[in-house]
Amino acid sequence: MLFTTLYFFAFLAACLIGYYVIPKKYRWIWLLIVSYGYYFISSVKCSLFLVYATAVIYICGILLDKVIKGSDEYLEANKETITKEEKKVYKEKIKRKKRLILAAACILNFGMLAVVKYTNFAIENINAVLSRTGGSLIEPVNWVLPLGISFFTFQSVSYIIDVYQGKYEAEKNPFKLGLFVSFFPQLLQGPIGRFNHLAPQLFEGNRLDIKNLQFGLQRILWGIAKKIIIADRAAVVVNEVFNNYDNYCGLIYIVAVLMYSVQLYMDFSGGMDIVIGTAQMFGVNMSENFRQPYFSKSISEFWRRWHITLGTWMKDYIFYPLSLSKAMNRFGKWGKKHFGSFVGKTLPICFANLVIFFVVGIWHGASWKYIAYGLYNGFIIAISALLKPVYEKGLKVCHINAESRGWHIFQIIRTFILVNIGWYFDMGVSLTAALIMMKYSLVSFRFIQFTDGSLFNLGLELQDYIVILAGCAVVFVISLLKEKGINIRESVAKLALPVRWFIYYALVLIIIIFGYTLGVQSFIYANF
Repeated sequence: MLFTTLYFFAFLAACLIGYYVIPKKYRWIWLLIVSYGYYFISSVKCSLFLVYATAVIYICGILLDKVIKGSDEYLEANKETITKEEKKVYKEKIKRKKRLILAAACILNFGMLAVVKYTNFAIENINAVLSRTGGSLIEPVNWVLPLGISFFTFQSVSYIIDVYQGKYEAEKNPFKLGLFVSFFPQLLQGPIGRFNHLAPQLFEGNRLDIKNLQFGLQRILWGIAKKIIIADRAAVVVNEVFNNYDNYCGLIYIVAVLMYSVQLYMDFSGGMDIVIGTAQMFGVNMSENFRQPYFSKSISEFWRRWHITLGTWMKDYIFYPLSLSKAMNRFGKWGKKHFGSFVGKTLPICFANLVIFFVVGIWHGASWKYIAYGLYNGFIIAISALLKPVYEKGLKVCHINAESRGWHIFQIIRTFILVNIGWYFDMGVSLTAALIMMKYSLVSFRFIQFTDGSLFNLGLELQDYIVILAGCAVVFVISLLKEKGINIRESVAKLALPVRWFIYYALVLIIIIFGYTLGVQSFIYANF
């Protein structure tokens, strides 16, 4: 049930009516029922994965809670008699128990994700070796990939790690925990929520607030506009060129990559607008996932602005534990001894970033092109960190003011180019295809392709390109205003009622008139 269909809005209307009619203390039950109902509509079989993920973290959470509380009670009861050495040994024993439970939870959840998502990738690579050695090839497994499996798996694991770290107690009610994992607006494409942020909003029951309904509807309409007016149009060119890359070259590749840049941002951020707007109508405020990423001045800043909840997940659960580990401390001391203080402090951070972006690449999909995509970003961030003194010295030598507007604009353009180079890996049908397209974007570049009609043989007419450009211009202006700290929705809400409703009706009319309806396009990140 796509977020852009009338079926979804009929479903949403029924959910909202039921939610606000039911007494507050039972509203979480209603949300649980409709969330599982939403997923059942997609696939009853796939819903078993959702139940499995919830069961694993529920049982492991309860076990962790029992160990932690038992430990506290034991130490409190024996504080007068236990020696310092005995206390140390006991705490070490408890730590091992906790680690075993955490490891079991992570292995069972990530194991499920790995088996379903990466088994055929492993078989494909094993077959590549066997075909050269004359061995018998392994048949691929016909797995059904559950929608949004990466999102609800990462969200589940974040919960169990937080319980392990003592940030909050484990949830005793398995059905409430099930709601946290399955809340339907975020189920298919995030954002990746945290239990301590979402749980109070989901479980307590929220009062009917007209402002929430109004702002939620605004956000939904804006997301739909980005998706079906801009993203779905750009997808026509993207799919044609990337799926048939042998038929094109040069400027057409560059146009296709730029169109993918437009498509991906409008598709994913539009989906997030619909998700966040839908949740707000229930009184649930979800984490933002985008903050004007194409205004970034570096790749590292881009990833702090793009898919923010994935970035913070990686930072909290991989980057900090790895970069602050004893092994990285020894690595840093080695680097300091051989290469100086700055390199010694920077090397562990660089290594941790490479690991993170290797994981990000794998998270995006079971293919070498995604691994290359992740390492491409990680390598740029690592090299940039190591060469920071060189950059600063270069600016001084060239008498460039690092705070000037001109330098900031140069950094934004440079980052945009680097990001778009990465999109070759992300969208190419394979790693080999991505590298071929990169090569022939340069060696076969011809300006004549702008004027010889080539752009109109990609599935779109002139008016479609105009709509895309106009839509991007509108999004750019609104993004610029948000970058300056202007709250667009609050500004609209302060307008006179007739003006406000004129804007709403105009947006609906624009969606109806300019919505690209030649084939229903699913959201890209729903497949992750």
